[in-house]
Amino acid sequence: MGWKSTTLPGVQVYEPAVYGDERGFFMETFRSAWFEELGLDGTFVQDNFSRSVRGVLRGLHYQVVAPQGKLVRAVHGEIFDVAVDLRRTSPTFGKWVGVTLSADNKQALWIPPGFGHGFYTLSEVAEVMYKCTTYYAPEHDRSLRWDDPAIGITWPLSAPVQVSSKDAQAPLLCDAELFG
Repeated sequence: MGWKSTTLPGVQVYEPAVYGDERGFFMETFRSAWFEELGLDGTFVQDNFSRSVRGVLRGLHYQVVAPQGKLVRAVHGEIFDVAVDLRRTSPTFGKWVGVTLSADNKQALWIPPGFGHGFYTLSEVAEVMYKCTTYYAPEHDRSLRWDDPAIGITWPLSAPVQVSSKDAQAPLLCDAELFG
């Protein structure tokens, strides 16, 4: 059990302790003290749930005002989850990290405020739950192109990509409204 750092400072993978037997399993999915130990505020104000079929790509999403930190997990199926640093003053600006989250591996990804977030559905169906540190504000919601060559995400595409019309029309990094 514990946190594992990624190549982007602040983005963390949570690997839970899982207690299982022939009846099933038990695990803790969140405890505010874990965030306090990392020096983070573990206050969440909103939980979100999405269901996607194979090939659906959601993102890259972020809010320019009241940016959201997100704790993301797949509770059914499997996704490739991505965080992109969108803080212009950061030494890792424009860099990305991707992690496979699944019901089987039970991991969660912490994505701090100031990062874009997206995921691609690898399984026939995936159900994703994520906790947010601020409320969704549609007037401040932004998207980046999932296939922007300046970011260069290596998506593990296993089916044709399906995106929303909003995401299909998202700007490239060089044209987007970003942080600092």
